[in-house]
Amino acid sequence: MDRIIEFVGNHLLLSSALVVSFFLVIFSELRRKATGLINIEPSDAVKLINNDALVIDIRSADAFGRGHIVNARNIPSDELDNKMASLDQHKSKPVVAVCDAGISSTRVVNKLRQSGFESAYGLKGGMSGWSQAGLPVVTGKKTKSKSGKNKKKG
Repeated sequence: MDRIIEFVGNHLLLSSALVVSFFLVIFSELRRKATGLINIEPSDAVKLINNDALVIDIRSADAFGRGHIVNARNIPSDELDNKMASLDQHKSKPVVAVCDAGISSTRVVNKLRQSGFESAYGLKGGMSGWSQAGLPVVTGKKTKSKSGKNKKKG
């Protein structure tokens, strides 16, 4: 114990920097826990999706048609309030909100959490981050399997 006190006395600046660093780490961790994790990396989103997470793509229908995550539901952010009742059955599942660049999904995640979705997250980097990570993207609009074009002529 005497050696520690002697070290601190001889290296006051170094010891002060250590104490300040320690408190900064503790403060930032407590603040992060208090606000909750909002944005997740694409690799973490894949883990959630593989465990039956609901993916909500909040981009426009045109952007959704150009490319989206497999099994994502397209609910533009301006229509979210009207369709919130249809999402209530998924409150127990994790929800991943996806936008173009990961910026506007934060607002949607906050709205979902206020509505009772405890495990709502935004995709960090949005679809841009997803594509840059080399993850699969479904392109084209959904086709109806019962349309006349897909039926064989008999």
